[in-house]
Amino acid sequence: MELDIKEENGVELLVDSKSAIDFARNHVSHGRSKHIETKCHYLRQQVAEGMIKLIHCKTKMQLADMMTKALRIGRFKEFRKQISVHSLKGVST
Repeated sequence: MELDIKEENGVELLVDSKSAIDFARNHVSHGRSKHIETKCHYLRQQVAEGMIKLIHCKTKMQLADMMTKALRIGRFKEFRKQISVHSLKGVST
């Protein structure tokens, strides 16, 4: 809203943890969840209001991993290709 962008259907968020999706959708308090940070409660509220839609994504397809985890070179190159980033090897500047 602050950016004057109106998304009628909610923003899709790809998550590779089914338990995290279930936790965000289920408003029942669990004994293991009593020390949840404020940001998690905010996420739950946004999911409940339909502002965010959580969609399961297999771990091996989680493109964000290339920015947050150490990956084998083959997987890194595969992700790099999927986001259309190419090597500049041999290109003069």
